[in-house]
Amino acid sequence: MSEAKASKGAAADGANGGSTAGTPDGTPGSAAGTPDGTPGPARPRRRQARGEARIAQLLRAAASVFCTSGYTASSTNAIAREAGVSPGTLYQFFPNKEAIAVELGDQLLNRWRDTYGAAFTQSHIELPLDRMLDAILDPLIAFNCENPAFSVLMHGSEIPGRITEEHDTLHATMLTRVESVLADYLPDVPADQVHRIADMTFMLFKAGLDLIMAHEGEERAAYIQELKTIMFRYLDPLVGDDTPHRAARRAPHTP
Repeated sequence: MSEAKASKGAAADGANGGSTAGTPDGTPGSAAGTPDGTPGPARPRRRQARGEARIAQLLRAAASVFCTSGYTASSTNAIAREAGVSPGTLYQFFPNKEAIAVELGDQLLNRWRDTYGAAFTQSHIELPLDRMLDAILDPLIAFNCENPAFSVLMHGSEIPGRITEEHDTLHATMLTRVESVLADYLPDVPADQVHRIADMTFMLFKAGLDLIMAHEGEERAAYIQELKTIMFRYLDPLVGDDTPHRAARRAPHTP
């Protein structure tokens, strides 16, 4: 069945009461209102859980298809096939491929925010530089390796604008966080220079991450180590343990 026919069929089913497209459980009439316009009875939790499980299944399938075929070449039929469901079932939850991408992108962006927020904790920032790089970079790299669809959905001209806008905002937030960390280490360095250092550090990470994602196994581990080496050699002369600011941080407190 073509996507157009499946979509049309799903829409017709919804109009005739056969299914409720876009509802979490996809069951007929489960969230229908009463004739006077007041909300109907709440859906049983079991039905909601079944619908949530189906959405999660479809999103996992979409992530796999996007990684294999790229966003532009992917289709709802391919996603339904990967999920082991009919296109009509998919359309009960998502009207099109863009809606699937937006939902998946929202989930991944939220998890990415949590990941980098945990990585930039104060306890990590106070570590020696080599250990700080391990503590900050390892969870960021692991997230991208475990969620390759994140990279696919954050780049490309065909990606829905909402995703790219949110990614750009998050990118700016992360850059500001890196700049804030460096400013704390380099209080006597002009702000414009700190900004350039932060920008370069962030770009080094992004370039290295692309190489890491392109390899697997031992080669991936080797590229991870190369990235850490490059970043250490770039930052160590600036924020190494023997700088006055670091020494002041680590000096024992005296009353």
